Amino acid sequence: MPLLKRFSRALSAKLTRITLDTFIEAHASTGRTLDIGAQNGPYAAWFPNRLAVDIKRGTGVQLLSDVQALALADNTFDVVVCTEVLEHLPEPQTAIHEMYRVLKPGGTLILTTRFLFPIHDAPHDYFRFTRYGLQYLLRRFEMVELKEETTTVGTLAVLLQRVGMQTQPRGSAVFRGIWLVAAQLMRPWSFLVGQEFGDSRRTVPVRGIMTSGYHVCCRKPG
Repeated sequence: MPLLKRFSRALSAKLTRITLDTFIEAHASTGRTLDIGAQNGPYAAWFPNRLAVDIKRGTGVQLLSDVQALALADNTFDVVVCTEVLEHLPEPQTAIHEMYRVLKPGGTLILTTRFLFPIHDAPHDYFRFTRYGLQYLLRRFEMVELKEETTTVGTLAVLLQRVGMQTQPRGSAVFRGIWLVAAQLMRPWSFLVGQEFGDSRRTVPVRGIMTSGYHVCCRKPG
């Protein structure tokens, strides 16, 4: 039974977390950091000089505040970290303006958010963002990096895993395991996708027509 439980936990380990953690760690900083939606501080080790902000109490949360109305001075932080928060905000553009305001000139915003992904943290789940929507929301920033979290096929794997994680199967609970195993089997097949297009007539070549989310690094001009 312990072996079965370990296998189940391995199958349920979030596929999105693999690339997300790698991205955040790559932008680790000792500068003064505002960690938005800090929860229990999963990135505390990478941003030791941080002010942890959330709307709910959690381990290490230092300030209870709505990111759409931060009670913080202008030009205060070297880095703002905002992971998996933007889709849960009813006014995302207002929140982006607040992040811009509290950053010092030349400061960096590190942001991740969802595109093709199930409802989560219901009922506080409001938006999904394309590459083009994020470019618009972040138009005041200088874009350093905006990349897809998963490949098109990898996105199918994420969605299959979420079916297993977020649904109750009819009949035997074994069917939940089938979804989770199918997600793992799907992952290696990304090589089968060649050129991708942003329209059904296949006239506009684009990269990453399907992704579970985006990882963004941008800079406040200074």
